Amino acid sequence: MQLERGTLDDTQNDDGAALDCGANRAVALQAELVRKTFIPSGSPRIWKPFRTRRKQKEATTAAAAGTIVKSYLRYEPAASFVVIVSVESNITYDSSGKHLLAPALEKIGVWHVRQVVCTKTLSPSVSSRGSSLFVNCVASSPSSLVASGYADGSIRIWDCDKGSCETTLNGHKGAVTALRYNKVGSLLASGSKDNDIILWDVVGETGLFRLRGHRDQITDLVFLDSGKKLVTSSKDKFLRVWDLETQHCMQIVSGHHSEIWSIDVDPDERYLVTGSADLELRLFYNVKHELMSGDKDRVATVRFSKSGNLLACQVAGKTVELFLVLDEVQSKREAKQRLKNRKKEKKSAKMEVEETENVEANHDTEGAGNTLVVTVPDVFKLLPTILVSKKICSISFCPVTPESSLASLALSLNNNLLEFYSIKRDGSEKTLSIKLERKLSIELEGHRSYVRSVTLSSDNSFLMSTSHNAVKIWNPSTGSCLKTIDSGYGLCGLIVPHNKYGIVGTKDGEIEIIDIDNGTCSEVVGAHGGSVRSIATIPNGNGFVTGSADHDVKFWEYINQKPGQDSKSLTILNVRTKKMNDDVLVVAVSPDAKYVAVALLDCTVKILFMDSFKIFLSLYGHKLPVLCMDISSDGDLIVTGSADKNLRIWGLDFGDCHKSIFAHAGSVMDVQFVHNTHYMFSVGKDHLLKYWDADKFELLLTLEGHHAAVWCLAVSNRGDFVVTGSHDRSIRHWDRTEEPFFIEEEKEKRLEEIFEAYMNDTFEDRHVPREELPEEGAVALAGKRTQETLTATDSIIDALEVAEVELKQIAKHEEEKARGKVAEFQPNLIMLGLSPSDYVLRALSNISTNDLEQTLLALPFSDALKLLSYTKDWTSNHDKVELVCRIVTILLQTHHSQLISTPSARPVLAVLKEIIYARVKECHDTLGFNLAAMDHLKQLMASRSDALFRDAKSKLVEIRSQQLKRLEARTETKTEKR
Repeated sequence: MQLERGTLDDTQNDDGAALDCGANRAVALQAELVRKTFIPSGSPRIWKPFRTRRKQKEATTAAAAGTIVKSYLRYEPAASFVVIVSVESNITYDSSGKHLLAPALEKIGVWHVRQVVCTKTLSPSVSSRGSSLFVNCVASSPSSLVASGYADGSIRIWDCDKGSCETTLNGHKGAVTALRYNKVGSLLASGSKDNDIILWDVVGETGLFRLRGHRDQITDLVFLDSGKKLVTSSKDKFLRVWDLETQHCMQIVSGHHSEIWSIDVDPDERYLVTGSADLELRLFYNVKHELMSGDKDRVATVRFSKSGNLLACQVAGKTVELFLVLDEVQSKREAKQRLKNRKKEKKSAKMEVEETENVEANHDTEGAGNTLVVTVPDVFKLLPTILVSKKICSISFCPVTPESSLASLALSLNNNLLEFYSIKRDGSEKTLSIKLERKLSIELEGHRSYVRSVTLSSDNSFLMSTSHNAVKIWNPSTGSCLKTIDSGYGLCGLIVPHNKYGIVGTKDGEIEIIDIDNGTCSEVVGAHGGSVRSIATIPNGNGFVTGSADHDVKFWEYINQKPGQDSKSLTILNVRTKKMNDDVLVVAVSPDAKYVAVALLDCTVKILFMDSFKIFLSLYGHKLPVLCMDISSDGDLIVTGSADKNLRIWGLDFGDCHKSIFAHAGSVMDVQFVHNTHYMFSVGKDHLLKYWDADKFELLLTLEGHHAAVWCLAVSNRGDFVVTGSHDRSIRHWDRTEEPFFIEEEKEKRLEEIFEAYMNDTFEDRHVPREELPEEGAVALAGKRTQETLTATDSIIDALEVAEVELKQIAKHEEEKARGKVAEFQPNLIMLGLSPSDYVLRALSNISTNDLEQTLLALPFSDALKLLSYTKDWTSNHDKVELVCRIVTILLQTHHSQLISTPSARPVLAVLKEIIYARVKECHDTLGFNLAAMDHLKQLMASRSDALFRDAKSKLVEIRSQQLKRLEARTETKTEKR
């Protein structure tokens, strides 16, 4: 069959749409579909032969009819820059104290404090990124491990030295809000918006149990009593103390009148401090509580220093209150001094009462002086307050205390800034004067506020972004900040041809001329009486058009030399002005410079002739004001995006509306055509970037990545990348790849995502009313049922079926061999040369440790019984004893009633009873022997070095300091008796 190409000039356009036609393409597609006959979906036990058959039929029809199969090139996220630290996340030091971990949206930046350099970035894989993958909290362990909690309820354990993700823990149904390691680093406790606390075994990479009892979001948690108890705080105004050995709530502590936002305990576990929205800090000591007045704002974070001598109280404002924590001897000294001062005040005061009353008052004073009571002000002494220019989001003490200071404190501010303070003692040790020094700050890279506009140069070599107080020039490929220029509140921007100057329209109605080469603002022109909302370049490159809230559309021309100046510098001149009937929101100029489009606050778009300003067309249809628009390169189409969440595609020849598309879940903030095509990109307040075909009115791609409203976008001239700016302060770079895709495939993917989201809601029982919990709390399983756990259950069932068939074939072969029929046994190729028992063990070993419990819970009883029969063979492998014990324990707990009532299960249980205990004892003895050998090697190494002398020296210093304190206490006692 001879196929006609028609009017197509190329099979690959510059905009990235690949057009393949003819039988070769169809036959290749058919061959690929035949090779992949069955495609497993993300949902369990669902296979899709029908979709494949339909595609085979379409491919065959295409081969027969010779129709054109159109493909597009995929865009994928390439880089994200600008953000130093997120507003909603906390910061923390690593165990060495050299690096600060600062969450930046979905990434975690590891900053070297002295060098002020981001040495590593802990980022999840590209396939798992999305708007829900936002780092909410981070916690560092005594080792190099770091735990991060995300908005989708997952927890990732990172190796900070390697920069790799060790494991992912899934258990929470809401965003993770609190993380805390125990002192050893073997246990991790997490709290979430689902009101649950989960205790995780970090070494075993699995969840131990779930604690339920709080009625609202968990805000903080802390370990007590060497990790045997856990104290949790919540927005329900209560503290709960959990006994981790018996897994129950042993105490409920009340006292706060509003939400408790933070708790912490000193290293010696003497004091537990809580902070809440009421104007007080509460100190819990032996279950009794005292009050300390705080700031007017709510207390956001309370943290003790590593040594326990300082307490920092971060208020939800611009201050951090510091308290010096005195030891027992010093606090008693303060209490005695307080009593002496009180006696002096009472003696010096003039009291006009009767003599009998004076005698009774003196007796009361003497009684009070004999019983010394240490109060909270005697232990916690208020120090100078840290006051910063912006709101503080999080604080963290450095675990390593410098020699010349008491502690180092890191602050994260809500203007994308990190600051470091050194707390030093000013004077002798007996005085309480403290000196605060700001050591350094990390502020060079990012904007202080959200990104309002982004503009690419004509050669795509650099990017200009505007914010509320600065204009920044970036390298879009590397993400490095080249220049920072102070400016006003920039709402829109434009780069002048030849890429030497930038034009910025501000909220104050001014136009700033930015000298890009020198990194300065060369001139500020008072252009409008209202904010400059939009700037559009004139295609001939001689000027630009501005639209403002003062109802004016102004036309400007470039003048290369200022009058009265010798050096050449760009200036602008207003040549024409058009007064409109309402606020101008957006302006756009057609490629032939024949028309200018003006979007007004009255929801209409006026198309004017450039030369005469006469109205050519009026576009009606949007229900809310138009916030963005663009005209295609050929001048045929104009697209408008509105606050009514719709995109409308209009013909510029007659002004007819070709299509109205419900584009975003929020207002459409920006839209732009790809050069020389009818493909376009749009962004909105739903955090999404979308790729459209304006001819077919089809959604091609939905790109997730931003975590807040996306304000602006810029498309390169060749369409090979897109840059977006967002309210989350990030600038993201999206690259076009060589991977083709088809519209129908993307539609089916979106339907699958909707189906999987529905399945996840079903798994998590989000639409089922929550059961009432008892006052003392409850214990539940740590994991949660997901698509991965059900898929793993399917793999186990399939492995059991294949192994059962193989065992029957082996038995049949043995019978034939016994009868004298000698034939070579042909094993199943699916089993990869493994025995049936090893094949089932391989399927179990591939399951994540965290998902094993939920995977086995979904097994039917018949399959669980088959699985138990294989476990006795696996115990001979010493490496799998722990896995076998977990499997047997879970299955016995789950199917206990059925197992004891099933006669066929008794022989299996009897064999396991004998084998399991013996194998576990062997492993226990081996581990004990190895630990003893390592301890012996440690003693040998210590005997060959001077480590013992160093330990003895530190012990001697400690003993001398204790003796000195006792001597001071005795001296003070003798002085008082005299």
